[in-house]
Amino acid sequence: MLLQLSASLFFLFCLPVLFFFFIASSRANNNKNKLNPASLPKSYPLIGSYLDITANFNRRIQWLSDILKISPSETFTLHRPLGHRTVITGNPAVVQHILKTNFPIYQKGHVFRGALGDILGSGIFNADGDTWKFQRQVASHEFNTKSLRNFIEHVVDAELNDRLIPILATAAAKGQILDLEDILQRFAFDNICKIAFGFDPEYLSPSLEQSKFAQAFEEAIEISSRRLNRAVPLIWQILRLFNLGSEKRLKKAVSEVREFAKNIVREKKRELSEKSCLESVDMLSRFLSSGHSDEEFVADIVISFILAGKDTTSAALTWFFWLLWKNPKEEEEIVKEIRETSEAPAYDEVKEMVYTQAALSESMRLYPPVPLDTKEAVGDDVLPDGTVVKKGMRVTYHVYAMGRLEKLWGGDWEEYKPERWLERNERREEKKWRFVNRDSYSFPVFQAGPRICLGKEMAYLQMKRVVAGVLRRFRVVPTIAEGVEPEFISFLTSKMKGGFPVRIQERDA
Repeated sequence: MLLQLSASLFFLFCLPVLFFFFIASSRANNNKNKLNPASLPKSYPLIGSYLDITANFNRRIQWLSDILKISPSETFTLHRPLGHRTVITGNPAVVQHILKTNFPIYQKGHVFRGALGDILGSGIFNADGDTWKFQRQVASHEFNTKSLRNFIEHVVDAELNDRLIPILATAAAKGQILDLEDILQRFAFDNICKIAFGFDPEYLSPSLEQSKFAQAFEEAIEISSRRLNRAVPLIWQILRLFNLGSEKRLKKAVSEVREFAKNIVREKKRELSEKSCLESVDMLSRFLSSGHSDEEFVADIVISFILAGKDTTSAALTWFFWLLWKNPKEEEEIVKEIRETSEAPAYDEVKEMVYTQAALSESMRLYPPVPLDTKEAVGDDVLPDGTVVKKGMRVTYHVYAMGRLEKLWGGDWEEYKPERWLERNERREEKKWRFVNRDSYSFPVFQAGPRICLGKEMAYLQMKRVVAGVLRRFRVVPTIAEGVEPEFISFLTSKMKGGFPVRIQERDA
């Protein structure tokens, strides 16, 4: 009775606030086509820049990118309702400051953990401090040279030759249209489950049937991402309190995802208890053998690595194949490289694919798999450009915008040019291309500093192996109408709105 009374009083107190923001949202939506995306957002007392934030909610990646381009030092402060502020930056010096120099001050924080906690729990992408350090230390064993070679020559190659290539060949023979984004997500999902958990979900199958887990995972990530980006968190918090709307759907989706993850954990525990010595030790086995066998915690770890393995490489490859179709000369150069290296073993082949690595890097510059990343200040600070950060403020580095800054990439930043990442090796007689990395603070696609992505090399190797396997035999032809650009959207990771419909054509020998 007391709980019901408290909930009712809370609701009555919040009702006027919700009504106010509802009216403001309606006005923002009515005026959204009148706003100039290349102007700094206006801020008002109490509501901050709520009108502009709401009007641009569905294109916030592009909107914030446009603002950074006209901001002094590529940094500005976005005023949210009720006095909350977020610093948005595309300045490499600021990125280095928050990801390395003052790393202890900038953490995931309570806002991030609160919005994503239901789906990610205490997994590595939602953790700070000792919890994060422990997970990173255990996971790091999966990324040595021996593990990477095994991943490419056994896991990826099997998935490529036994599942992906036959599906593409069938589609080519029958003239079918495939959603390549979905295909690549299935491919990556099978791979991460096999290498990290020793479990094969067989999601990439000829039937391409949707699983309950996959549907629930997509919905949970989307709703959680919208939570994080809402101008007024109070709205989703009230919906969760009363189990209404999107929060009701999220609860159901999370339950499905967590049960799937727990089943993987239970099966691995059973396997470990029945066998005194395993033929191979995967990441999940290491976690369970480390003394941290709590089912909920290990399920958090499983879900985080599914997110990392399933959605990032598939997003990168989706936009890569789109850009190749628009740039046939670059595709010819990649095919040439594939044919020159095809006699080498799989692992050695992908290591030698320098031009392809440059082409993938250039694609991720324009369409990063994770376009934004946010930290929360646990103490007061001053950024290198003079911006003052107070404890509790969020600082977001805008990876998508950074790939579009003329200051970083020159006046031809709009062009797709893999050569940006290459130079001729003059010391060798054949004068082959040599890949030249950009510093990770100008190109933070894989983060930087202590939290730099452990799977960076694994991701490149997997993507290059897919590119070699597909382009050696097929052409990927989008069915999107000529002159129409796919819409870049993001729910933690980037996607093409509506998927990526393509036809597969056999390549002439």
